[in-house]
Amino acid sequence: MRLLHRLLVLLLGALALPGCVSSGTISGTYYDTAYDYSEFFAVTDGRNFQVIMAGAPFPNLPAEQVQDALLPVMQAAKPRPNLTFTYDKPPVPQRPSYRLVLVFDAANDLTATRVCAGQIRHKPPNPARPFDVFAVYCRDDRPLSFTTAWTDASRPEDPRVQALFSQLFLTLFDDSMQRRGIYRPYMGIP
Repeated sequence: MRLLHRLLVLLLGALALPGCVSSGTISGTYYDTAYDYSEFFAVTDGRNFQVIMAGAPFPNLPAEQVQDALLPVMQAAKPRPNLTFTYDKPPVPQRPSYRLVLVFDAANDLTATRVCAGQIRHKPPNPARPFDVFAVYCRDDRPLSFTTAWTDASRPEDPRVQALFSQLFLTLFDDSMQRRGIYRPYMGIP
């Protein structure tokens, strides 16, 4: 029922935007058997949630400028918990360590387990997919969920970036229990 409700809200939102352009594609989502939305909610609600950005989503712009511009875009598209995205490490190391890792132009053979262990590799940027991200939700060195997403946006302020992050966060931090521990390749809105 929640999934149907979310799809209806997304559809109505898209219809309400005149001239709405496709925000992008989300594909190849996986949820570990240890994934639990209530755990995500408990560790992020009212707290900072670290984002680690690897790679350059817009190589024609300075990396620091892109990071500064993307943080408020992600915040505007944030999932349901009252969290604050930050690039800063927690002042005191936390165990377990929860974080979101965004790898832009990830190598084709890069796994989520390697991403959570800090072993990140890239492929050359693809002009046909300027904003191509491998998103991994990690607890310590274990990926709890991951997916890939891309859009044709060419700058951080492009509305398609925020729309893609909205879809990405709904997918990565899914609150439906039926999706635990499965791999579901699909295209478009979750």
